[in-house]
Parts: sequence; C-alpha cells; structure tokens
Amino acid sequence: MDSGDLERERGITILAKNTAVRYKDVKINVVDTPGHADFGGEVERILKMVNGVILLVDAAEGPMPQTRFVLSKALELGHRVIVVVNKIDRPDQRIHEVIDEVLELLMDLNATPEQLDSPMLFCSGRQGTASYSPDVVGTDLTPLFETILEYIPAPEADVDQPFQMLVSSIDYNEFVGRIAVGRIERGTLKQNQEIMVCNYHDPDAAPKKAKAVSIYEFEGLARKQVTESTAGNIIAMSGIPDITIGDTVCAPGAVEPLPFVKISAPTLEMTFSVNDSPYAGREGKFVTSRQLRDRLYRETLKDVSLKVSDTDRDSAFNVAGRGEMSLSILIETMRREGYEFQVSPPRVLYKEIDGKKCEPIERLVVDVPGDCVGSVIEKLGQRKGDLVEMTPVGDRMKVEFLIPARGLFGYRNDFLTDTKGEGIMASVFDSYAPYKGDISRRGMGSLISTETGDSITYGLFNAQERGTLFIGAGVPVYEGMIIGVANRGEDIVVNATAWEKKYTPTSMPRRLRAIVVPGEGRSEYSVPSGP
Repeated sequence: MDSGDLERERGITILAKNTAVRYKDVKINVVDTPGHADFGGEVERILKMVNGVILLVDAAEGPMPQTRFVLSKALELGHRVIVVVNKIDRPDQRIHEVIDEVLELLMDLNATPEQLDSPMLFCSGRQGTASYSPDVVGTDLTPLFETILEYIPAPEADVDQPFQMLVSSIDYNEFVGRIAVGRIERGTLKQNQEIMVCNYHDPDAAPKKAKAVSIYEFEGLARKQVTESTAGNIIAMSGIPDITIGDTVCAPGAVEPLPFVKISAPTLEMTFSVNDSPYAGREGKFVTSRQLRDRLYRETLKDVSLKVSDTDRDSAFNVAGRGEMSLSILIETMRREGYEFQVSPPRVLYKEIDGKKCEPIERLVVDVPGDCVGSVIEKLGQRKGDLVEMTPVGDRMKVEFLIPARGLFGYRNDFLTDTKGEGIMASVFDSYAPYKGDISRRGMGSLISTETGDSITYGLFNAQERGTLFIGAGVPVYEGMIIGVANRGEDIVVNATAWEKKYTPTSMPRRLRAIVVPGEGRSEYSVPSGP
C-alpha cells in the first residue's frame, strides 16, 4: 500500500491508505496508518474512522517508540485492540519476550481490563499465515479474519437518519479537484445529492451549499465509483472545491457539525526562504516567493499537523512540524516537484509552563551492539540525555533515554560511527520539561571555499587533508560556500578550484589524481600506487 516514491525508498508509511476486503459476505475496511510520530496528524484523525485497531509488532524488535504513540491514541478513544506479532519466521525472533513487552506497554498506557485481555495472533506476512499459538504454524490468514469479525464491533449506523460525514482525509485529482475521504456516520448519500458543508470549530461561519458529484467506495487497492452509499462505509467524494480536513458534510435539513480530534501541537520549526545564493535559479522551475508561499500553504490543507506562518521578510516563511522526519519529507517532496529554496537549521519550539521555560523531550530507544554501549551513553549524556532503562537482547543492548529534542540534532551520523553502522535508533515526542541548559554544539569548524568556479581534483586532494569534504570534482562552488567539515575547532579557507600550473590534466602524477567521492559525513578516496 506504500505507493509513493519516498515511501518505497525509505521503507516507511507517510500517508494513511484506505483499502477494503470481503470475507464471508462481510466488507472489512482497513486503514494503514503511519507508525512514525512525526506523521501523528495522520494517525489522530484516521482513528476517528475506525472501530478497532490491529497492533502490529515485530517478533524480533518488539514494541518501538512509535508503537507507544499510536497505541496510546487508540486506547484514549476506547478502541478494541488485536495484537498481531508479525515476522515469526525471522531467525532472531523472540516471541515470548515480545509478548511480555506488549503487555507491559499496555499496562504503562493504563489500558482497561478488556484491552489488557486483547486477543493475540502470530503471523508471517511473507508466508501469508496466522495462528492462535506461537508454537503452531498457521496455514492461511483465516484466524486473523475470524478474530476481526468476532472481536471488532460493526459500526453503529442508522441509515434512516439524515446524512452526516466527517472529512478525515483529503486527496487531490487534476481532473476533479479535491476529494474528501471519510466514514458516513449516519444516513445515505446519493450521487448529485444536495449537501451542506460546516465546521465544528467555526460555528459562526454560514454552512456552504455543495453537490456530491461523484462517490467512490474502496475495493481492494482501487476505488469503485458508486451511485449510492450508506452509513458505516468509508467513501471518497468529489464536487466540493474548498473542502478541508475537519469539515462535516450534512444533509441540508440537518446541519450538525461533528467535533474534530485535537491535533498535537508542533515541536520543531524551520525557515523556508527563496534561494539567494550566487547559483540561484539554476536547478528549480519554481523559484519565487509567491510560488513557495502557495506551495507551503497548500500543504497545510493535507497535513493538519503542519503550521505555516509569514515572517517579517516577504521571501521567508516559518514552517512548524512534529519532527525532523516530517520536515525532511516535505523538503524532499518539494525538491522533486521542481521547487528551489533554502532552509534554516531546525529549532525547537519552547513553551512557558507555570512560569518556567520548557522544551520538548523525546523518548529515544537505541538498539546497539554490546561493545558500543559505552560510547553511545557518553555522547547522549553530553547532549543532556537521561538513561531510563537498559535491557540486554542477546549480544545486543536496548537502551532507553529521555533527551531534549535539540540534543538529537546532528547526532545520527555520530551514532552510526560509534556503532559501526549496526545501531538502530528511534524516537518519539514524550512531554515538555524545564529547560535543561545549553548543549555544546560540534567542536569542529568548516571548510570554506575562497574562489568561485568548478571544483578540481587537485584542489580537493590538498583540501581533504584539512577535514571531511562534502563535494567531489566538477561541482560548481562559490566564494564563501561551505564544502566540508574541518578537523580543527576553527574555520579553514581552502581553494577547491586550484590547478598546479606546472601540470596539465594528462601530465599530473598519478598520486595526485585522487578520486574524491562525497559521502554522508565522510570522505572516501583512493590514491593509485606508482609514481
């Protein structure tokens, strides 16, 4: 169901997806939600469309920080939970330990006695099997479907009442415009029926008239156009040009807006501005402040957890989100669409609580080899992280910290270096806490170009002795451009465009024909042997 290019590349779910399957003449609507807390706006509003949840847990990794976030939102709404332990065919599976971890998580989140007694299934998605016992191998997914029918209640819908639907998601099509997605709470909707659009949080606004031009129901991974749909179905509807998430669509004779779930506030902010570097306008199709502003505000119509605000400069806009992941996805999506812009370093959003300055705290879980724990704890301690729990898992160690969100800025590369690339880290917003004091930033300076032109192998060969390079040969650079990290605590100016005048490209000694390949925080180069 992860159909987006970025979703396939990163192996994560970014946008919620709808599908429907039929089992024994019963239609089961399924919504796949993102697991990462940065996309929590998707999770919180989608949970209003469902009657129960399937908690999917890896048989080796166990509950992750994202699991805690999504499960807590489901429990708050009183949803019934079916626990599914997946990937039981992994060679490093530890099913019985994971079962205990899931139960501990439910107790930590103050689950009700009924939720603590949730059914548990053991599945292998690759083999398409499910079973009621970890020691019995399943043959198909029948136990899963039977458990859904038995345990998850059917929607309580009255088809005789006037039509009412809460818009939980927005899609867009170039031919029909905006498409509203939601579950019909009551009544029946017919094609070309007159409808009214209102909003619970804007009671003073007059309801707007509209018409249901097209109605779609979900069948498998496709949408099937229908002429009529009844209460309990999740549908997509076109024909309302300015519909947005949180609106309620009603019958004209019964305009009753539904309350929309409160979305958690952003914790991180970046400034998006027009690219004003010497090489501006060379790579993108959309480079003006008007185009950038329109694109950012259009994104807020789809992502309710994103906040965009103007600044005192016409060419810059503040964008606040739930975390680095959500903002990086937005940046990459806009870049692929042809937008050219520049962004500031991320900064956290502080709050004043009871007269004290408070900052967002992340719950960080790291899974590292046993011999790397010391360096990880040391680095996170320098970043004001507090060790909460430490659990051995085979020859690895699972460590949990509470750390300021700003303490994680720029840490991932250090983490991968300290764990030799074998570490796994995941974090989720936990709470606001009093400001923990200043955190020392990186102690290294930058390599700064002194000339404008194309980088040349000879200049880079000399520059790489002074630090780690970000660029390779043939890259346009300008005076003042940062091209690497210095190996000292001060900035170093280098000339990446320099030629040795006594050599030509063909007569240069082989030892100087170094191949410099930029990497993520590292420099890889090879120097051929010989004179």
